[in-house]
Amino acid sequence: MKLAIQLLFLTALLILPFKASADIPGPHPGYLRALTDLRTARFLLARHHAGPRDHFAIDAIDRAINEIKKASIDDGKNLNDHPPVDTSLNDAGRFRRALELLDQAHQDIARFEDNVYAQGLQQRALRHIDEARHEVKRIVDDWR
Repeated sequence: MKLAIQLLFLTALLILPFKASADIPGPHPGYLRALTDLRTARFLLARHHAGPRDHFAIDAIDRAINEIKKASIDDGKNLNDHPPVDTSLNDAGRFRRALELLDQAHQDIARFEDNVYAQGLQQRALRHIDEARHEVKRIVDDWR
């Protein structure tokens, strides 16, 4: 009986560090937030087509998501997995919200990156996000 209690105690000591670290985000929590923001912005843009600009923005968002995935910072969710979206937004509101999300994604990814390999991926992802931001800004300006 005493041996069983000791084994149970040792097992708990071995498992506890793994359980505690499961709730701690990995080394790139900003990238994971950016993925969520990019997926949501993509969804908002795909709900209403304003012409070739929104298609270009969606393609740029897809390229940014792929760059983040290449850096092995992938949460395994598909493109259509995103937080609930305010369905009461009109077209102009959706584009403005998409622009806000792209701005947030840019800020999250632009943080210091100490991994040399990931720096190139980071720069490419930022370039793609900026391309999408540029197109969405033009769409928003057209709605004014």
